[in-house]
Amino acid sequence: MHDANLNSDNLNNKVDISALPFSQACENNKKPILEVLESELQGFNHVLEIGSGTGQHSVYFAPNLPEIHWQTSDVINNHRNIIAWHHAYPAPNLYLPLVFDLVHDSVPVNDQLNLPYDVIFTANTLHIIGWDLVERLFALAGEALPVDGKLIIYGPFNENGKYTSEGNQRFDAMLRAGNPDSGIRHKEDVVSLANAHHLQLSKTYAMPANNQLLVFQKN
Repeated sequence: MHDANLNSDNLNNKVDISALPFSQACENNKKPILEVLESELQGFNHVLEIGSGTGQHSVYFAPNLPEIHWQTSDVINNHRNIIAWHHAYPAPNLYLPLVFDLVHDSVPVNDQLNLPYDVIFTANTLHIIGWDLVERLFALAGEALPVDGKLIIYGPFNENGKYTSEGNQRFDAMLRAGNPDSGIRHKEDVVSLANAHHLQLSKTYAMPANNQLLVFQKN
């Protein structure tokens, strides 16, 4: 499935909402994230969401940000879940997922929309992917965004080389037990990486459950 928004043909398919893939984390953090996006996205037009996951964030953010074209993306294996949520909760400014695998893909483009991205958003991805892919994400964002464009990242981060909570420390241990390349990132390393790609940290928001939302702007 590629770059088309939902239309009446899509909506003819009945969806059992109770059977949709569900992330409790998305449910818990969607409102606090939206409150920040409502402020940070003033004057912007086109968001690329990297790693849309279940699709829950996109179907909540898009109708609450009607001036924003919200483009989802993820590896192909997750598209079925995202599309299911889009069918259940359609919005005219919400676009079906583009194929985007950080391992080998360039930033995907919606050919039908023909509108450059001025914001890239991603939630709970940096601690899942390996550091080499974190580096690639920032490199691609630095190339794709225009001057003054924003890269907005949500998730847990270490501060001054330390965990910000015992819960984050346990979470990090669980992540690394499953994949040694994953883990909570040091905020200072992320900021340094961003600076190397002309992205400057403009604001940090403290979020529930010891998470943060980092806003980088291209200079």
